[in-house]
Amino acid sequence: MTESFDAVDVIAAKRDKRVLRKDAIDWVIDAYTRGAVADEQMSALAMAIFLNGMSREEIAHWTTAMIVSGERMDFGSLSRSTADKHSTGGVGDKITLPLAPLVAAYGVAVPQLSGRGLGHTGGTLDKLESIPGWQASLTNEAMLRQLDEIGAVICAAGAGLAPADKKLYALRDVTATVESIPLIASSIMSKKIAEGTGSLVLDVKVGSGAFMKTAEQARELARTMVDLGTDAGVRTVALLTDMSTPLGLAVGNAIEVQESVDVLAGGGPADVVELTVALAREMLAAAGKSDVDPAEALRDGSAMDVWRRMISAQGGDPDAALPVATDSEVITADSSGVLQRLDALAVGVASWRLGAGRARKEDPVQAGAGVVIHAKPGDAVTAGQPLLTLLTDTPDRFARAKESLRDAWLIGESADETVPLVIDRVS
Repeated sequence: MTESFDAVDVIAAKRDKRVLRKDAIDWVIDAYTRGAVADEQMSALAMAIFLNGMSREEIAHWTTAMIVSGERMDFGSLSRSTADKHSTGGVGDKITLPLAPLVAAYGVAVPQLSGRGLGHTGGTLDKLESIPGWQASLTNEAMLRQLDEIGAVICAAGAGLAPADKKLYALRDVTATVESIPLIASSIMSKKIAEGTGSLVLDVKVGSGAFMKTAEQARELARTMVDLGTDAGVRTVALLTDMSTPLGLAVGNAIEVQESVDVLAGGGPADVVELTVALAREMLAAAGKSDVDPAEALRDGSAMDVWRRMISAQGGDPDAALPVATDSEVITADSSGVLQRLDALAVGVASWRLGAGRARKEDPVQAGAGVVIHAKPGDAVTAGQPLLTLLTDTPDRFARAKESLRDAWLIGESADETVPLVIDRVS
């Protein structure tokens, strides 16, 4: 077929800081999905976008073109309103696990299409696959049935959802163009809009363990995504949340599942509970239920009931013992005082090197590997006290994991001023 544009002309336009026409964007996304635009050409265009940015209109057109590249889901047949949540990725971020059943306990359907971890950020599907028997893949029909009967589903996105984004995401990962706000925003929102949810709450992470290192960067990303969602008719709000310190006391797969179950049982670390409840309030309000207290469903066991049904519906055994790593090593405090800092990125890299994460999408992960945290910033510690326990099935990984933790913490005489967990709200 005769192509409407030439990829070189589109690349040159963005290289020269010109605004891309809508029909040029439509063509380049479609042609890349078809294979008419080569990887090296799309790599060059992604780098030009990374360096020169995009206008709001360009980002909106780019997002729409990626949506049009595949199928769109429709939850109109459900008897419940729908609300979804997306996190930009962090360390110890298991919030989706308790959040989906918590929101569903109030009659709102939560279609949570999740992904796998890459690098230091953990993947929701990897965590849940540590539950014996649990299956990530569902047909659209099975997902709709589960949403109607149980109210919550956490599963892998189908291959037909925004296929252009799948190709481009893999390319960005190997071309140093991941941290582009237009490309991050369009990647996330193309999938979420195509998913068909009625409302969306975004958890935009800020800090060393996040893609966005500063509040200013995170606020720009949040504003861009909220605008994209609003323009597409999806009620969208974003919370900026701290990721300078890992969330909770567990970073890994099975150990994060256990921590999530603890939260659903009415316990768990205070920061995980706080963020779960804060996001649940936003999701419920967006779905028209602003007069309920989500913390109550953690106390009375109704969220746990939904969790058990959700896990069972996808083949998992909620009563089965979770995998345990074969080897462990304890890291202790080298002095006494107050723990002032525990760097999220360093802990995430250590967990990844222990086997909990992957360097490539094809790599296997260890269900039991990870890092257990014994003290958080603000806690008093004494010399020799355990700070971290490293877990793995392959003990030769300990050395490299400890290398990443060399400057991970700071002990001082008094506590530093703490950063609030929820930094800002963008709507």
